Amino acid sequence: MAGRRAGAGLALAAIALSAAGCGLGGSTKTVTATVTRTVTTTRTVTAKTLQACTGVQLTGTFAAVPGSSGAGQTEYALTLKNTSGTGCYMAAGAPSVQLLDANGSPLPTRFVQAEHVTQSTPGATLEPGTTATATVRFSPSVPGTGDSQTGACQPKAYTLDVTATGGGTVAARIQPPTSVCQRGTLNFNLLTAG
Repeated sequence: MAGRRAGAGLALAAIALSAAGCGLGGSTKTVTATVTRTVTTTRTVTAKTLQACTGVQLTGTFAAVPGSSGAGQTEYALTLKNTSGTGCYMAAGAPSVQLLDANGSPLPTRFVQAEHVTQSTPGATLEPGTTATATVRFSPSVPGTGDSQTGACQPKAYTLDVTATGGGTVAARIQPPTSVCQRGTLNFNLLTAG
């Protein structure tokens, strides 16, 4: 008896499942949804424009290059350092300079660009904390026209005042102080960053 009841229960369960599968009492629908999302990003890029260096942004030295003396000539290196927090540039070619004596009085000064400079010659870019250097050749001992022919050709120079491209001057201490003959003629190579 118990076996018959169990078999009848299984038969009823099978009928109920068949009826549900045949769709009695409901229907099934498949819905497909497409979502399109557009994201637009706007970015403004501003080109960094460097300003010309001013005298207050720079410090300088004008120091003898060891082992460079010979045939009445010597070489000094003009080094300019950007001590400000902003990048700047110095124009290509020799900067305007003035030799000064121990009291800060002007001495005869003529600067000559030793290298050819064109419109495409790059200037020197000085980021904060970086330097630019130019080597300068001159005679400290061979007098020229207008120089004293006995003793020192010119009084010793202690400072080289350099005019910055953006205005103002930099007082570059001369190490060691020196006479610059031929009425203060300085032959400048290009000022280059480095």
